[in-house]
Amino acid sequence: MGFGDTAKKIQTLADRAERTYKKISELRDEVDETQETVIDTSERVKTLENEMAEQRAVLDAVAEEVGVDLERVSTEAHITDAEEEGTASDGGDADDDTV
Repeated sequence: MGFGDTAKKIQTLADRAERTYKKISELRDEVDETQETVIDTSERVKTLENEMAEQRAVLDAVAEEVGVDLERVSTEAHITDAEEEGTASDGGDADDDTV
């Protein structure tokens, strides 16, 4: 094997190494961008949770002031939702006894 073949193989290896390095760099940038997005999303979720807690406190105070039992209203809403889901999973009309 001559020096020409060796030089050619070394150049091929160097080209592959360069492409691999470039790809790893691109992946690193994508990971960094994803991490930033996750952090931003986490901060937004925390803000929304705080706003929801504040709104819930206001709603509770207003409901108490006007005499509304929020627990009863919530329970009734959950029962209605469960009944609707049950009807939908039965394929529609729960009173249909045709075979």
